Amino acid sequence: MDREIKNNTLYFDGCNTVELAEKYGTPLYVMSETAILEKCREIKDTFLNKYVGTRAAYASKAFLTLSMCRIIEREGLSMDIVSGGELYTAIKAGFPAGRIEFNGNNKSVEELELAVEYNIGRIIVDGLDELSLIENICREKGKKMNILYRITPGVKSDSHDYIVTGKKDSKFGIPLDDDAIFSAIKQAINSEFVNFMGFHFHVGSQLHNNESHLKALEITLKLIKDTKDKYNYITPELNVGGGFGIRYTDADDKKPYAYFLDPMMERIDAFSKKINIARPEVVIEPGRSIVGEAGITLYTIGTIKDIKGIRKYVSVDGGMTDNIRPALYQAKYEGVVANKAEEPRTDVVTICGKCCESGDILIRDAKIARPERGDIFTIFSTGAYGYTMASNYNKNPLPAVILVKEGKSEIIVKRQTYSHMIENEVIPESLK
Repeated sequence: MDREIKNNTLYFDGCNTVELAEKYGTPLYVMSETAILEKCREIKDTFLNKYVGTRAAYASKAFLTLSMCRIIEREGLSMDIVSGGELYTAIKAGFPAGRIEFNGNNKSVEELELAVEYNIGRIIVDGLDELSLIENICREKGKKMNILYRITPGVKSDSHDYIVTGKKDSKFGIPLDDDAIFSAIKQAINSEFVNFMGFHFHVGSQLHNNESHLKALEITLKLIKDTKDKYNYITPELNVGGGFGIRYTDADDKKPYAYFLDPMMERIDAFSKKINIARPEVVIEPGRSIVGEAGITLYTIGTIKDIKGIRKYVSVDGGMTDNIRPALYQAKYEGVVANKAEEPRTDVVTICGKCCESGDILIRDAKIARPERGDIFTIFSTGAYGYTMASNYNKNPLPAVILVKEGKSEIIVKRQTYSHMIENEVIPESLK
């Protein structure tokens, strides 16, 4: 267990959270290396080592720093990126280009050129015109790239609409209209500039039920068979995405990886035997499930406003700038007063941020120990989509990120200063 309470104080991966707040300041992202490694090893035990011909590509959009790249490389996983910036970060960290897979619904020509120059392992094509862009770049550079087509399987997932990606009405993927998809498949098979590896789908995020994965899988397996029948072409790879849910609150029914993966692997094996082909290499893209629960955020409590009979607002020194998810997705979190971790939770409060927005609420109706100015408040399960979605709204600097393991802590992202925040701003001559 990465969290424990000692002497009325919350510890995280062996570190005293109050001492971390004093040493590094707040707001502060804290990532547990131990927790990240536990999830990587679960993936290896229940998927990579259990099934031959499998690969796990960490969905780096969840949390990406140079240090995280090093951890993922050391653990033997591949990496899924969705932008030139993520690609640049991975390359700068020394991550092997051949283990990088490039997703995204609107890759620019410049991003695709970088991908081809770096000889990355896969480009996952998301639109009908993207293949032609890749072919032109490969022609100019004398390269040949591995590609997959991301398809839209047309299934609905039980999640927030903003993070459901597999339904037909989606900005992601290629819809399965016969004229469009088969014309694209034929172009890829016949191209001298790409190796057509197969298909990719992603049905959504923060899922606790495997139904949509299995429905999407059935649709994709039919496409594999149709491709074999129409073109006598056997696709060697199948990427089934990620979206495996984590625990944010007690209401979340978190499942192990095996709950999602074992039924899919059984179905893929049976399908391959039935149509007499070698089982394709199967790829997954876990992101949130690796880092989500591995992170916490520490804040210092400031102003407390008790509106009698209505609500008690407890303000912290961060907010929607370091965690946009409650405002964007109505995401729910749990937390504790770190320096009063054993005290009775007698107060029902709303934890709010310091931004000039009424929607800057982190937790509504939280039961916590009686708060006071200067207390340290901890919010759990903020490892995914906290740091990566942070902003400078209201000119608030981005927090530092530290990595903790067995009682030791190290900075992996320095706290942004005011001067860093405006270093790209210029005053033109006309305003001087």
